[in-house]
Amino acid sequence: MGHHVTSKDIPVDGEHLDRSKVAGIMRICLIIAVVGTIGAFAIMLGGDKESQFVGSVTYSWLFAFFYFLTIAMGGCFWTLLHNVSNSGWGTSVRRTMENVGFVFPFMFVFALPLLFPQVQHWLYEWMTMHKAAAAHAPEGMGLKDALHHSGDPHDHLLYNKFFYLNQPMWYLRFFLFFGALGFTIWVQRKWSIAQDTDPNPTTALLFKQRWHASWGIPIVAVTITFAAIDWVMGLDYKWFSTMFGVYVFAGSALNSMAVIILVTIFLRRKGYLKNVVGPEHDHIMGKLAFAFTIFWAYVTFSQFFLIWYANITEETSYFLLRNTSNWNTLSIGLVALHFFVPFLMLLRSDVKKSNKFMIFMASYLLVLHMVDVYHMVIPERGPSVTSIASHGKDIHLWVNVSAAWLYDLVAFVVIGSGFLFFLLRNITSAALYPHRDPRILESANLHN
Repeated sequence: MGHHVTSKDIPVDGEHLDRSKVAGIMRICLIIAVVGTIGAFAIMLGGDKESQFVGSVTYSWLFAFFYFLTIAMGGCFWTLLHNVSNSGWGTSVRRTMENVGFVFPFMFVFALPLLFPQVQHWLYEWMTMHKAAAAHAPEGMGLKDALHHSGDPHDHLLYNKFFYLNQPMWYLRFFLFFGALGFTIWVQRKWSIAQDTDPNPTTALLFKQRWHASWGIPIVAVTITFAAIDWVMGLDYKWFSTMFGVYVFAGSALNSMAVIILVTIFLRRKGYLKNVVGPEHDHIMGKLAFAFTIFWAYVTFSQFFLIWYANITEETSYFLLRNTSNWNTLSIGLVALHFFVPFLMLLRSDVKKSNKFMIFMASYLLVLHMVDVYHMVIPERGPSVTSIASHGKDIHLWVNVSAAWLYDLVAFVVIGSGFLFFLLRNITSAALYPHRDPRILESANLHN
């Protein structure tokens, strides 16, 4: 894009990626996702309730699901932020933001196992303890009172958290997450696509998207925060952190931007977007990735520092586990590889405009985000799975499950294939950018 772009350079019907060009990869992804999901569901829902293998698979599934969920939620965030801030520069890449975000409603399929007691049995100890307290409660006593009168100090912790940690509210939040944010990103994308065929392109649809994005931003914030608390922090009900939601949000925003960068580069290499996306857009997206690298490090360190300084048992358990055995090496590695390396590599302005460099950098960030989510979820597997499989004995002797990394890899490939299928489906179902948006020429001729 080396010349001043005018309306003559914008195709009347926009640019479309022919689905036949990616039909092969979509077919492969769909087959892997369907076969793998059916197999995983069969193992998790129909396997031996006390099998260490089944327990290991449930954690692998949660890890892979949550990783790709964060990227989809990040796509929702960037779409809503673009609209609510009335951004001009991002008009050319807005449809890519929408396409990444619109994977979120389809992630519901991969979240379904979390609804079943067979999976909850392994992941969420507090649910098992609720059932045990209810089973031993005197006739007529409610669950909350049963927790209070059980005499077990851990049950008393659950009693104090009962307003939040109870199954009816947990299920309600589960469906609200997908219903509220799923509807929000669907309606934003729907109006954006409607603009493509508007015979009289005006700012009316822009104002509608902007106004509705104002209530969409709180929805995405609440969804990211409480989904992280319910599905990841809830793995250890005793632990709590007021910064955990922000920590997950920082990773979501950073790595969804990495996906957006990769998609725009991929499309330009296929001959699309060349008149509307150029080095200046690359520069801004690179700066956003740089900014959120710093923000992620700030939030991550702040969470660790405040917990270390307060030295409260219920808080420090998270880091005590992750400072055990090889997890300590991974914790230290995240500090160096997730912050110092990308910080130094993204510091210069010129490298952000290099597509080859940003392909490497975006891919690098996605790999480190995978390690980050792995660090959130998988350390909880060793104590939980070995404790349940051995009926509570020798829980502290185990922090790893042998060969479970293979289940993690398979789950990642299965859900990743599903994510890629839905993303390509979104990309090929509409124009690649909002070509009738009144600000498309402003974006195409961006200088920053």
